[in-house]
Amino acid sequence: MMNRIIAVGLVGVLSALFFACSGSKVGKNKSVELSQENISVTVPKFNADSAYHFIEQQVSFGPRVPNTRGHQECGLYLEEKLKEYGATVVTQEVDLVAYDGTLLKAKNIIASYQPEQKKRVALFAHWDTRPWSDNDSDEKNYRTPVLGANDGASGVGVLLEIARLLQQSQTTIGVDIIFFDAEDYGVPQFDTKYNRGDTENTWGLGSQYWAKNPHVPSYNARFGILLDMVGDKDALFYYEGYSQKFAKNINKKVWDKAHELGFQRYFIKENGGYITDDHLFVNQIARIPTIDIIHNNIHASGFAKSWHTVDDTMENIERNTLHAVGQTVLEVIYNEK
Repeated sequence: MMNRIIAVGLVGVLSALFFACSGSKVGKNKSVELSQENISVTVPKFNADSAYHFIEQQVSFGPRVPNTRGHQECGLYLEEKLKEYGATVVTQEVDLVAYDGTLLKAKNIIASYQPEQKKRVALFAHWDTRPWSDNDSDEKNYRTPVLGANDGASGVGVLLEIARLLQQSQTTIGVDIIFFDAEDYGVPQFDTKYNRGDTENTWGLGSQYWAKNPHVPSYNARFGILLDMVGDKDALFYYEGYSQKFAKNINKKVWDKAHELGFQRYFIKENGGYITDDHLFVNQIARIPTIDIIHNNIHASGFAKSWHTVDDTMENIERNTLHAVGQTVLEVIYNEK
């Protein structure tokens, strides 16, 4: 996860119930208007234990830093799980150049449900992990790769559970689940050769590539939702700045739904900071209005305490947080017409 700038299960079934006014007669020349209010949607129940398991599986490969064995093996695991859950899966395998000239063997993984549908929503997360624990309290750990239970695996874990449910119950619209690679290879804090204000494009290399080269020519979606660091027990989700700038109405849709479901403890209706994350490039380049659901406690520590440290492990993952995020996203996409 990136730079931060503070600025201030049942199968879902569609059932249409049409009613004439009780006790009234409808003449043969009169018609009955059917309203959207007559259509109810059954939304699958998000299984937080399942999402937790998917996070554990990713962590079991170790750090998923590009050019490592753990990265390669985890990528294959993600592809196979998405195929197992009935998605049409394509990958973008590409060499991306890091800020220091390192050639990264990167892979964006895209899973599509109902690819024939023109009305679509995109769900994003990054699946790589940080090569350096450059925010650790101990300088000796700076060059230790981050395990990334929260920063990387949590968003992917939530989306894998959503993929499992999408196989069982279709939405009205098409859904694309996109795992970006090479998000977290931005300039480390200990590298003083770089001006901190000029490093934005060193982050989100996979999303930058996809935004310029989508898996489907002229790809478009109504909106996108990015999940990043959505598993911490103390997670708080504020309106992220770029999300407000590019997709304020989507922020409102998602946060309103979270409050309707009783998750206001996590989803705070206040403005947070501007964060350089994958959604920024999706907004700027692909021009798909996309929001970022990301742990960003602007009144305290900012990101999770484990952010870019050796402590980003399973001990910090909380099922209740996963459930709040996962069920909210499910409600949003299943109610999209």
